[in-house]
Amino acid sequence: MKRFLAAVLGIIVALQCIQMTPPGEVYAEEAEEQTGENKKGPEVSAPSAVLMEASTGTILYEKDADTARPPASVTKVMTMLLVFDAIESGTIRLEDEVTTSEYAASMGGSQVFLEPGEVQTVETLLKCISVASANDACVAMAEYICGSEEEFVSRMNERAQELGMENTSFVNCNGLDAEGHVTSARDIALMSRELITKYPQIHDYCMIWMENITHTTSKGTSEFGLTNTNKLVRQYEYATGLKTGSTGDAGFCVSATAEKNGVELIAVVMAAENSKARFQDAVTLLNYGFGVCQLYEDQNMGHPEPAEVESGVEDRVKTEYSGTFSYLDTAGANLNRIEKSVEMEEKISAPVKKGDVVGRIIYSLDGKEIGSVNILAAESVKKAGFSDYLQRAASMLCL
Repeated sequence: MKRFLAAVLGIIVALQCIQMTPPGEVYAEEAEEQTGENKKGPEVSAPSAVLMEASTGTILYEKDADTARPPASVTKVMTMLLVFDAIESGTIRLEDEVTTSEYAASMGGSQVFLEPGEVQTVETLLKCISVASANDACVAMAEYICGSEEEFVSRMNERAQELGMENTSFVNCNGLDAEGHVTSARDIALMSRELITKYPQIHDYCMIWMENITHTTSKGTSEFGLTNTNKLVRQYEYATGLKTGSTGDAGFCVSATAEKNGVELIAVVMAAENSKARFQDAVTLLNYGFGVCQLYEDQNMGHPEPAEVESGVEDRVKTEYSGTFSYLDTAGANLNRIEKSVEMEEKISAPVKKGDVVGRIIYSLDGKEIGSVNILAAESVKKAGFSDYLQRAASMLCL
């Protein structure tokens, strides 16, 4: 009898459990948790971090990306960007000689111990900044380009605004702790992307592991060794740069760039507890990015056909693409299925100005449009007048 009652009781409990837990609910909860973990992406210990794909600017991962924090020497990404801007504009040259001021020589923190009156080339100072994170070299370059560090910092903030860096305020050019000198992980990614995509030659400098420079002063000539502060240059096979930084206020920061199979990534880490954690977070982000990214670039765009023009002095206009096309996939799609088609404006009437959009090349994946590139008029075509039509008629009669 007792066994019978126990069996009945067991059946009742089982029925209650079935009513309380609908079929599949446990599995659904587990699936939601797993999906949530996938959305979180990699585990990063630092309080702020961003992972960006460089060619498209796509953010692959972010954690407290917009909190303004002291960036330490990662500030120098902007300093180097302005140095290359000045070189590109012709304002300065790599072989120019720069004289160190007393103010520049007085900088503390990481430095190459420039002395007042010491002369170094722009290229040497660029190496000192990118490899050894030299604060004195930064100020020397700032004064050479803009006349004063104050004016240079003003230009840094202008450039930051141009790049959409909404949580940035620079107070100096080297990243020494100063009240109000802040930026965010997202903003660091933005300026890093601008530097490496506009001036890829920066990698030639920031990938130097060790190199000597020569000090020539009134005391004589001496050699000084530069050693890269970015240990990923030696420890991570896909590393291409870019800049480290650490101060008491900032903690340990890095903007780490790397490239694998044509995909270039930027991993920004701010306020890590120590140097090891900073680099570990960066590697974790980069490995995650390379695991989910595949990049399609149309390497065979060719030349677009001329477009037909109505009522113009010419019947056709030469055309050109507005740029190249790239598509970043993070869902594991088969990029071999990407198709492209050309769509021209139905009616192109003169006058046509050079740069006018006359069509576009459309890219689709599995029937869904994933992007396009505009087709532009490569020249101008004037509207035909009476004399033009008369001349055409005469030409036809001569035939």
